[in-house]
Amino acid sequence: MKNVKKIISTALITMFATSLIGCNMIEKTPQGIAKSPVAKVFGAKITRGQVDEQLAGVIKQLETQYGTNYKDNTEAMKQLTTQKQQVLEGLVTEKIVNYKAEELKLMPTDAQLNAQITNQLTEIKKSLGTDAKYTEALAQANLTEEALKARIKPSVIQDVLYTEITKNVKVTEAQEKAYYKANPNEFTDGTIHAAHILVPTEAEAKAIKKRLDAGEDFAKLAKEKGTDGTKDNGGDLGTLKYNDAQMDKTFMAAAIKLKEGTISQPVKTQFGYHIIKSIQNKATPIKKFDAVKSEVQKTLLTTKKTSAWTEAMKKWQTEAKIVKYDKNL
Repeated sequence: MKNVKKIISTALITMFATSLIGCNMIEKTPQGIAKSPVAKVFGAKITRGQVDEQLAGVIKQLETQYGTNYKDNTEAMKQLTTQKQQVLEGLVTEKIVNYKAEELKLMPTDAQLNAQITNQLTEIKKSLGTDAKYTEALAQANLTEEALKARIKPSVIQDVLYTEITKNVKVTEAQEKAYYKANPNEFTDGTIHAAHILVPTEAEAKAIKKRLDAGEDFAKLAKEKGTDGTKDNGGDLGTLKYNDAQMDKTFMAAAIKLKEGTISQPVKTQFGYHIIKSIQNKATPIKKFDAVKSEVQKTLLTTKKTSAWTEAMKKWQTEAKIVKYDKNL
């Protein structure tokens, strides 16, 4: 009797082990890989297939740049990994937004979604100019129009949720005046022609300033020591508007204070340490508050709405109990 039990037990173990091997083999097929979870959000799965679906254009670019054997190239795979993470983050956000839109009874109807998607497609086509350019852009991105519509849909839902979350955001005139007073350079048409030498450390910047004070040529030192794309042009940044939104605010504040022909002490920004030279500085009067009131209000509303949305997303991310399976990505 004991022998019979032992045989049955052994058989069951063998069957169980075999079934596990079978499952493992299935998981390693393309279909199995596509179905493997890479994250869970509010208990709902995001699969590898959903991520891969959005990477077709990226892979096409990698094949163009590195060839069909791009998987053997370290830099190519590094780029692909980064893109995968970005796509996953987007899908996680999409899951959270959809969940909250349903929970708050804000999910648009199919008719509303289709209308908004059509409007956005029309704007995209208009921006590209012709149907031929639109078709070319789709081909370059390796997208069909249906795939593009699918990409637009989450943004439509997010816009509805964003509007709801930020509907009560307001700014006071006192806040507007405080912002106006703190940011005078945003409300002038002044321009400055500047050059700079960008280096990683303060010690390097101080050493360069010492050489400049001793009479060395700025452009020559920029070419020798600069670390950004302007170095081969003597550090020349061209003529910049005082209120240029593309420029670092700390950099611009320091540059604007310089008299023509003078050179700054080291200025620290998010990019490193700059030595700035003012070539020409054309100041203009600051516009009156009443003339820019609506502009200030728009800026502050945008900032406060973004902050409200960010806080809501942080709260929802905690509620979502996000789990990621990096090994499956």
